[in-house]
Amino acid sequence: MDRPRRPVPWAVAVVYGAVLAGGVYWSLIGGGQVRLGDLTGFALVFALLFAVEAVEWRRPPSRATAAGLLAVRVGLFAAAALLDGSGTSRALFVLVPFVAYFAFGRATSIALAAACLALIVTGFTVSTPDWPRDAEYVSDLLMFTIGLVLAVCMAAVASAERDARTRLAATLDRVAELSAAMERNRVARDIHDSLGHHLTAIAIQLEKATAFADRDPALAARAVEDARGSARDALADVRRSVHALREQKEPFSLRDALGALARDAGEPAVTVTVTGEPDRYDAAALTALYRAAQEGLTNARRHAGASSVTVSAAFDDAGARLVVADDGRGFAAPGEGFGLLGMRERVELVGGEVRVDSGPGAGTVVTVTIPHAPAWSSA
Repeated sequence: MDRPRRPVPWAVAVVYGAVLAGGVYWSLIGGGQVRLGDLTGFALVFALLFAVEAVEWRRPPSRATAAGLLAVRVGLFAAAALLDGSGTSRALFVLVPFVAYFAFGRATSIALAAACLALIVTGFTVSTPDWPRDAEYVSDLLMFTIGLVLAVCMAAVASAERDARTRLAATLDRVAELSAAMERNRVARDIHDSLGHHLTAIAIQLEKATAFADRDPALAARAVEDARGSARDALADVRRSVHALREQKEPFSLRDALGALARDAGEPAVTVTVTGEPDRYDAAALTALYRAAQEGLTNARRHAGASSVTVSAAFDDAGARLVVADDGRGFAAPGEGFGLLGMRERVELVGGEVRVDSGPGAGTVVTVTIPHAPAWSSA
């Protein structure tokens, strides 16, 4: 895995350019006789420094390579300081902790800053033993110290910003993955709850038509027609799902949707009652209740052998309550099939809960409760 590039790469190049310009200017204007050899060597040192930066920028180095490049920089900084009579090149050493911060961290950067400060003090002491009595040397040392502090602080800020961007990118990627997973689960629930319900109804009606084809042709014909109606309803549900994926808003009426469930029921007979004001609830809550009713009815048809099913939905200030009860064979312990799992997921997403009560020969009661929340207002 490649190491990240150093933030603010232009900062080092700007310092190089400023020091180079200052050294050349002093050699040509303020330094008396121009020493062409020193000036050429000085320019060559900076050409090599810019080459080092280009190498590092092309491919962020490993820690070992970064240590080698840092050592090369220090050597070139020392060469520039020896060739520069103005003393401006000493400012290059503030870049040592700055560059080291990104490769080795804060502790190493601070240690190298202290080493650079000690190196400058040692140089002053060797060249001018009584430098502490010279205000110019003391001022230079103070400015150099400030430069080191600012370099470490700037590196810390840039590093923190880079890490924050990296964490943000990782977070956004994770959010995108979770959003995609939630959307896949939602589509899977829609397919199971909607198409599964209608296909169950179609299968039952076609079985009925086959069973009564000889004994009661009229009843068989009605069963075939009911199967066609269920197929049309399934197609309508598919179209609604496609519209929802394209973010096309369509009004949703829970009363009408539950009424369509009852009309489409065939056998067993379904009774639907709705009390209160479902329109005070948002679309997500209403959809969760509708899908729960649909799944409860599908299970009553497919597994329970029920002769009747009641679906009641009540809405008040405390919350919404949906009860789907059948008089089928029931079961000893509720299974966690995909339908029940999808129902729980839908309801939990809107802050509600699902309870299933059943027993052998005692039928099944599915109760869904969702706390009240205002419907989304349309702009």
